[in-house]
Amino acid sequence: MAGFKRFEDIEAWQIGRELNLEVYAVTARGAFARDFGLRDQIRRASVSVSSNIAEGFARRTPKDFARFLSIARASAAEVCSQLYLALDLDYIDQADSDRLYRLAQRVGGSCGALIRYLRSSSPPAVHEPDEAWILEHLNPEPRTLNL
Repeated sequence: MAGFKRFEDIEAWQIGRELNLEVYAVTARGAFARDFGLRDQIRRASVSVSSNIAEGFARRTPKDFARFLSIARASAAEVCSQLYLALDLDYIDQADSDRLYRLAQRVGGSCGALIRYLRSSSPPAVHEPDEAWILEHLNPEPRTLNL
């Protein structure tokens, strides 16, 4: 879809993956780690970003993909909002807040660009995967992605 063969090829998903790792690292420290409500909510919002990108891609239609990208973009905004509270409560410092905020904004912007592309007047045709794709992905070998 849109030139992607796997959701792992989508830049927005890659940025979302990086956001997940950073959110988990920051929320595992100090007072943030002990505030189970906020810690778990920001983690869920972050995971929702990359998960919705992957799920939308798997739906195989531009309309569905755009809808899930919109949900991912909203989850990125949720992360941004929760970062303000974490900063206000002194759970994170300004540098961590700024770094995570920029990542969330990048993934949200990337989702927005993909949404615009998919909703353009002539989106690419979406076809069911061919036999080669099916064979490759039925039992794929574990892959590592460089961040």
